[in-house]
Amino acid sequence: MIGGGQLGRMFIQEAINFDVEVHILDSDINAPCKLIAHSFTEGSITDYDALYNFGLDKDILTVEIENVNVEALEALEKLGKKVFPQPRVLKIIKDKGLQKQFYIDNAIPTAPFFLINSGKELEAHKENLPFIQKLRTGGYDGKGVQAILQEEDFSKAFTAPSLLEKKIAFVKELSVIVARNERGEIKTYPAVECEFSAAANLVEFQFAPAEISSKIEQKAKEIAIDIIQKLDMVGILAVEMFLTADETLLVNEIAPRPHNSGHHTIECNITSQFEQHLRSVLNLPLGETTILQAGAMINLLGEIGFEGPVFYEGLEECLSLSGVHPHIYGKQFTKPFRKMGHVTIAGTDLETVKKTALAVKNKIKVISTN
Repeated sequence: MIGGGQLGRMFIQEAINFDVEVHILDSDINAPCKLIAHSFTEGSITDYDALYNFGLDKDILTVEIENVNVEALEALEKLGKKVFPQPRVLKIIKDKGLQKQFYIDNAIPTAPFFLINSGKELEAHKENLPFIQKLRTGGYDGKGVQAILQEEDFSKAFTAPSLLEKKIAFVKELSVIVARNERGEIKTYPAVECEFSAAANLVEFQFAPAEISSKIEQKAKEIAIDIIQKLDMVGILAVEMFLTADETLLVNEIAPRPHNSGHHTIECNITSQFEQHLRSVLNLPLGETTILQAGAMINLLGEIGFEGPVFYEGLEECLSLSGVHPHIYGKQFTKPFRKMGHVTIAGTDLETVKKTALAVKNKIKVISTN
């Protein structure tokens, strides 16, 4: 696996059940995967030689983050290595400009956008305000994305190549996770609803199932299936969408890996997204995705004003609440807005789960012992 963060860690936890050996490449000597991987190699996932040499003795390569050296994966693929998702897919998705153009070329609904190469080009698009500016490459976990609402905001704009996306007045943000194996079998998960923190620019709450009509649910699944088929992709894909007041669905972004919006599947669905990722890249029959119980997920983010050795204040108290399942990622040091873990709340009905989720959010604080 290329990347040794929390997604890789949860992937390994499922792979152990299949007695599958997972080897990790990551530049962080304290990466969350290190202590549970079959082997750990320290090296940059964006460095050609480090990635190429890592993959030479592997049977199958997959990723837990899309910002990797695609050229090295292409070379390994030419040697006969199985690389999923395929390098050509990663090349499209890691560049938000290419990703958007893929939607246009394949009649996939998305928000209007414009591509720019530098901040100097913003002036030419002032009539399109307000818009969201996204760096074409390198952004993750809310980084590389910002709102440009008025001309006064031009001074804070990114200067690197980016896209300007028309700001959409949506009523809900949804996500559908879809998986596909080599034989072409496809399974989708029920849609979930995401609520974002404006301060962190990250998902704050995620609820499952989404409170939408069966018509919208079906349409969202059809869009997700259409995308993974047109990409001819093997692996697991998260498809984030905006739902507007007139019930239009617009694709926001896609992620070719397990995703924050699927963490609840560990407790709430027959097959977790991490097991499904494993099944898809090994070309095994895909698992059943039916939701068994309602769920909510809260990201545990480092509190503002704290940086250093981590301490989870209020965690023990939250464990006395019904349905609370913590997932701590093993990161030794916290800093503001860093993803340190998540908590899933599972229960028989969504209303109760939401109430418990709010209580958990108010109790747990990720602080430092310094």
